[in-house]
Amino acid sequence: MIYKGVIERYREFLPVSSKTPVITMYEGNTPLLRAVNLERRLGLQSIELYLKCEGFNPTGSFKDRGMTVAVSKAVEEGAKAVMCASTGNTSASAAAYSSRSGLKCIVLIPEGAIALGKLSQAMIHNAEVVAVRGNFDTALNLAREICEKYPVTLVNSINPYRIEGQKTASFEIVDSLGRFPDYQFMPVGNAGNITAYWKGYKEYQKVKHSDCLPKMMGFQASGSAPIVLGKPIKNPETIATAIRIGNPASWKKAVEARDESGGVIDTVTDKEIITAYKLIAGTEGIFVEPASASSVAGLLKYVKKGYFSEIKSKETVTVVCILTGHGLKDPDRAIKSVRMPKVVSANLKSVLKVIRL
Repeated sequence: MIYKGVIERYREFLPVSSKTPVITMYEGNTPLLRAVNLERRLGLQSIELYLKCEGFNPTGSFKDRGMTVAVSKAVEEGAKAVMCASTGNTSASAAAYSSRSGLKCIVLIPEGAIALGKLSQAMIHNAEVVAVRGNFDTALNLAREICEKYPVTLVNSINPYRIEGQKTASFEIVDSLGRFPDYQFMPVGNAGNITAYWKGYKEYQKVKHSDCLPKMMGFQASGSAPIVLGKPIKNPETIATAIRIGNPASWKKAVEARDESGGVIDTVTDKEIITAYKLIAGTEGIFVEPASASSVAGLLKYVKKGYFSEIKSKETVTVVCILTGHGLKDPDRAIKSVRMPKVVSANLKSVLKVIRL
């Protein structure tokens, strides 16, 4: 049977009907990879570690799950255009799905604060891109105001259809594992994704008649951690542009997910993010954007602080780290994080000297 995207796979859990025109690029169905090399490298004998590779979605990030539902509903409701504020991934996804649907797409980005890989996607899909002098929160406030006054549909994660689509990733994790994970580590930026996963797990628990739900372990960059600090940040700073957000739209719901699950929302430094970023690529062969690596950075932090030390020797817990976006979203960061190739003379001796064979 041909896979047809998250709406068709999980239609019974989504706010769609036979009248909903499904705008899809067959998003979802992303790999859940056992990270055996990371387990060995970190000495995680009591932990089964899995990586949910959301960068394998059509536009390279988890945003496609929510966008297929949001754009489908926008078309059903007669919208002529959609709009979003974005640090990159939302704009890429909104532009692609709008292009496929025939809707106009308008994108507000914070000036100079978006990775070029993501900006290029929005532009090639014919979105109307406007750079705003300010941060993401400034852009989002403007987008909200415009959508309230004009016949334009906002497709940021405050749009409930976005959350509905994004929750399907939690269904896939349970379906792949055959059970609920014990812990889920993930990045937290605008906080819609942690909200969506928790919503999905709770809905699936009723269907699966399970007593288990994962602890939601969310991580913000230390220079962009309003939820951890308990107050908005006017000028958030981090190399992880996808989570450089000072006043998350889904703040309250993210805190509920943390508290209801018995999890945490904590910080990781840019240094910890880059360490994890390179480790994921170097041990598991998965290239992610920096924000994605904050999930594994958070796991490393909690392993080091002895968070899992009470696990009995014969017990095994299942941990899933969410990798939200592909590394090609921000190739400049990769180049800055590694050594450049050495240039040698075009002869065998020179090459062998460098490669040490």
